[in-house]
Amino acid sequence: MNRFFQKHHCTIFYASWFLLGAVQCIFTELQDDEAYYWVYAHYLDWGYFDHPPMIALLIKIGTIFLRGEIAVRIVPLLLNTATIYVTEKLTSPKNPFLFYAIALSVAVLQISGFVAVPDVPLMFFTALFFLVYRNYLQQSSWRNVLWLGLVAACLLYSKYHAVLLLFFVLLSNAKLLRDAKIYAAGALALLLFTPHLYWQYQHDWISFRYHLFESNVNPYKFNYTTDYILGQLLLAGPIAGFILWPASFLYRTKNSFERSLKFTAIGFFLFFLLSTLKGKVEPNWTSPAIVPVMILAHKYLQEKASCRKWLIRLLPLTIVLVIAFRFVMIFDVVKAEAIVERYHAWKGWPQEIQKRTGSNLFVFNNNYQRASKFWFYSGKMTYSLNKFDDRRNNYNFWPVEDSLLGKPVYIMDIYDVEQYKTTIKTPLYTVGYYYDSAYNAFAKITFSAKDVTAKANDSLCFDISVNVPPQYQTYLLTHTNVNPKIALGFFDGQKMIKYIELPFALQDVVQKNIRSLCVLPQLSPGKYFMRFGVMSDSKLYSHNSEKIKLKISEP
Repeated sequence: MNRFFQKHHCTIFYASWFLLGAVQCIFTELQDDEAYYWVYAHYLDWGYFDHPPMIALLIKIGTIFLRGEIAVRIVPLLLNTATIYVTEKLTSPKNPFLFYAIALSVAVLQISGFVAVPDVPLMFFTALFFLVYRNYLQQSSWRNVLWLGLVAACLLYSKYHAVLLLFFVLLSNAKLLRDAKIYAAGALALLLFTPHLYWQYQHDWISFRYHLFESNVNPYKFNYTTDYILGQLLLAGPIAGFILWPASFLYRTKNSFERSLKFTAIGFFLFFLLSTLKGKVEPNWTSPAIVPVMILAHKYLQEKASCRKWLIRLLPLTIVLVIAFRFVMIFDVVKAEAIVERYHAWKGWPQEIQKRTGSNLFVFNNNYQRASKFWFYSGKMTYSLNKFDDRRNNYNFWPVEDSLLGKPVYIMDIYDVEQYKTTIKTPLYTVGYYYDSAYNAFAKITFSAKDVTAKANDSLCFDISVNVPPQYQTYLLTHTNVNPKIALGFFDGQKMIKYIELPFALQDVVQKNIRSLCVLPQLSPGKYFMRFGVMSDSKLYSHNSEKIKLKISEP
């Protein structure tokens, strides 16, 4: 038996890794973002509000051949297994059993490795990029140039964090800036990435503007930094992170390739450490760094027997924790709200609502994650209407609202459920729902205006532009009884401080061509922004404009 294991350890390790992940795929409920990305796959495109399209493509491939949770996760699981395999190929000198111990010590690779999120393809293409880059350093053939350009493009299509990886690799080796073939690889990557850039251009660079200037901008809190550091130790652990991160930093690099690994690991850590100064940083944002951390730690631990012994001693505890958490993910035995909401709150009741109503169309108020999970588990199209005091998401762009216009739907929410005639108890909360015979929402109608300045206590008067898609124009002209209110919200930072209902409604904009307004906001001197909203049948003002800058000066 021992001889058989010694001979076939590689096959046993990777087959076991994949099979355990497959079991987890089948029996673990979809997480919120996974369901959202599953809806991505219904509307394949070159770009999305939140991310590039790689995860949508991977999910789409899985759903062609399979059904249920395994369909969403099968391709990410294959890539997760391949990530471990490619990372092992990058280690030298070879010590497979030490590498297995490191891989098994990084719990996130096991617990989250099967989850259909953009970090999974990002990590796979990170490992593949380093493999191709090492090959290029050994032989700068045109074949390796093509591979560099192709894999770099795949990195960018996975997640925007790939830009940091490419930057740190270039930073680690100044000679690359004098290498014409590197520019050729970059040109190829840019050419392959052009469809996504064109999509961004068509949508006014919406993803870049959101991630760079709108997302996660908050006043600094000290716990942002401490939580980040602890999160990174847990990401590469939860126990071995206290060994692997320091080991990767302490290893003395011996060549350009190893230096690129170290620049990437340290670069990601420091970049997001500094990012805590402007807001909360999620631990998984540094996920590409796990690949170089594993490789460098493997090299360091081969040289340091005492550290290696501690890793091996702590490995059984890590494995026990991982097994326990795998069990909790599948079986509803821990009643903590965070666990129930993430893994056990959605099976059964969406199908029950669908049976009760017989409806094919649903609307979940202001929560794209709940709408996506309800869609997945009920099998019926579900729309998320976003309030104008919240951020947009891809439901603002997909042709979902358009398809519901004027049609019978059931509207659902978990807040103020006492106003709903019908409710259903779920493992986590009560959901209220009611019937709307002809649903109206107009988030696709957009308002715009130039930046506005005014003095305190003065009326605010400015011109507006309105874009009414043809379908909405026709609908409003043929349904003159539909005349929702329009509001103008005023924001200080990320928080809406007040809103004013305008003296005209949507039919006035469409039929009377009103293109100017005056309101009295009564704001203190300062910088604000405004946003338009149109009332919907969900009893919410939808998100109908970009930010419009407003400056109030002293009277």
